[in-house]
Amino acid sequence: MTTTPKDTATQLLDAALLHVPFDGWSETTFKAAIADTETNPALARGLFPRGAVDLAAAFHRQGDDRMVAALKARNVSDLRFRDRIALAVRLRLEAVEDKEVVRRGVTLFARPTHTAEGAKLIWGTADRIWTALGDTSDDVNWYTKRATLSGVYSSTVLYWLGDDSPNHHATWEFLDRRIDDVMQIEKVKARIRKTPGLGRMMTGAESFLSRVRPPKPKRDDLPGGATLPR
Repeated sequence: MTTTPKDTATQLLDAALLHVPFDGWSETTFKAAIADTETNPALARGLFPRGAVDLAAAFHRQGDDRMVAALKARNVSDLRFRDRIALAVRLRLEAVEDKEVVRRGVTLFARPTHTAEGAKLIWGTADRIWTALGDTSDDVNWYTKRATLSGVYSSTVLYWLGDDSPNHHATWEFLDRRIDDVMQIEKVKARIRKTPGLGRMMTGAESFLSRVRPPKPKRDDLPGGATLPR
């Protein structure tokens, strides 16, 4: 059987996950994964040019893939939209088998040199959720929805990492509160629209922002963007 680059990427990630709890997403972990899988170092570096950083990013995207698959397997037609979002975030966290691996990732992406990458990954998760739920916005709302959900998701992850309640019950309550907060903001915006003067100003601003369009899809077959099987 011929081993494809995708197979090799998966093997490297699986091997790395055994070392991350002890050595973090580090060069030590990357080299250990190469040794464990007996992968040609040049091939490994071609798949993950930044080493463990790209492995950590691949791990995050793998969790997104699993979340989307789990969400598609559910019948959410009877759920309120806010409950669909809550379910998606919950499924994303439940896709993780080892909290310590995520904790090490949070530490990695908190470093100044990698914060942009971390923010990009969180934005990607929010985008996958909205897309999976059928979002068709093509104006500034495309950005505001993802920005808001990115904030909800990132704060929920941090809470979840420190949660030792049974079945993470406290985390799901925290998540519900965060989504309720967002819904309150939408209610305030609706009231402003009905307020003379302020309503006209807001309508004018929204009319201007409606010209904003979401970015075009980018290629995902470039180095450092190794796609793993779902």
